[in-house]
Amino acid sequence: MPVDERTIQPLGMLNGGASLSLIEILGSMAGNLCLDRNKWVAFGQSVTCNHVKPAFKGETVTGKATKVHAGRTSQVWDVSIYNQKGARICKGTITLAVVPVKIS
Repeated sequence: MPVDERTIQPLGMLNGGASLSLIEILGSMAGNLCLDRNKWVAFGQSVTCNHVKPAFKGETVTGKATKVHAGRTSQVWDVSIYNQKGARICKGTITLAVVPVKIS
């Protein structure tokens, strides 16, 4: 994800909301890739994160989702966000609800 005018706060650093959004996207995508999408869908219930280092305008950050728990009704994913040098800048956790797909 680029750290640019769309994702920075007024001091030129990556906005915490952008980090939370990336955690939500990566965790939700990872969770849904583990399911039979004809029968189940996963969506975010809770997202938390800790910012441990800033990223500045002009940088690019990447994220990695790691499964902690994948149960019948819930999933938990740890998501780490890294700067271009490979240093972790943010660590988050997302809990997903797993529900049956309703066919109308």
